[in-house]
Amino acid sequence: ILKIQAAMVLGFKLVKRDLVWRERNTFLCAMSNLELYLDLLSQPCRAIYIFVKLNEIPFSFHEVCIFKGGHLTGEFVKVNPMRKVPALKDGNFTLIESTSMLLYLVRKYKTPDHWYPSDIQKRSRVDEYLAWQHTNTRYYGCKVFWNKCMTPTLVGHEAEPEKINRCVAEFKIILTHIETLFLKDQLFLTGDEISVADLVAIVEIMQVVASGVTVFEDFPKLDAWKNRVKEAIGSDLFKEAHESVVNIKEQHLDSMPLEMKTFFKSKLLKYAY
Repeated sequence: ILKIQAAMVLGFKLVKRDLVWRERNTFLCAMSNLELYLDLLSQPCRAIYIFVKLNEIPFSFHEVCIFKGGHLTGEFVKVNPMRKVPALKDGNFTLIESTSMLLYLVRKYKTPDHWYPSDIQKRSRVDEYLAWQHTNTRYYGCKVFWNKCMTPTLVGHEAEPEKINRCVAEFKIILTHIETLFLKDQLFLTGDEISVADLVAIVEIMQVVASGVTVFEDFPKLDAWKNRVKEAIGSDLFKEAHESVVNIKEQHLDSMPLEMKTFFKSKLLKYAY
């Protein structure tokens, strides 16, 4: 009987917590002037998009098609002088870095604690991955994507197989680190609940998948993690967010304007050996 009573009390507390969060979020959302400038071909844009949709945060969606030079227009440069997506505008306040956007949204909209835990050690684990991923998951994932997927469009021929193989091998080392240093025996990267670290990680890995590389078959623990992340996000939202990039070869990249090909060649060189 005591166990049943305890379970009922816990259930009541969880329901109450959810109601409080929704009431607070409804009030804040009513006051929202949030504008997001996104291109869902971009990994950080997808993380932001999934987060706001999943947490029912209302926003104005400004699509910025980078392959058509949307990030170079005068209108967008006023929002982000660095000419990169994503960008966030909330009234007169702007942010130009995706991780700072995620944490801003967490704090402003008081989203559920698991996204960015209030416990200082759990939060520090999220911070740790967010700091690490910039020069690891993101860099080496981009290296695969640009060499394998974008080289034919930008230079007119496939990258050398040796180069692709090196890029993929490097990225698999990163996946090993994610599996052994972060995931370990947990359900998610920083604990037993999904956090913003998982969102940031999955969108980067899916960029490599979109380039045509099968990355999960050698990492069964990461594959199981991916499925848990997908379930936590919802398969429909996961598919919606990634639809453009997984179909990138159908984006008619060959018709990219010459000036944009020239512009992006410099980015390709960033990932060249």
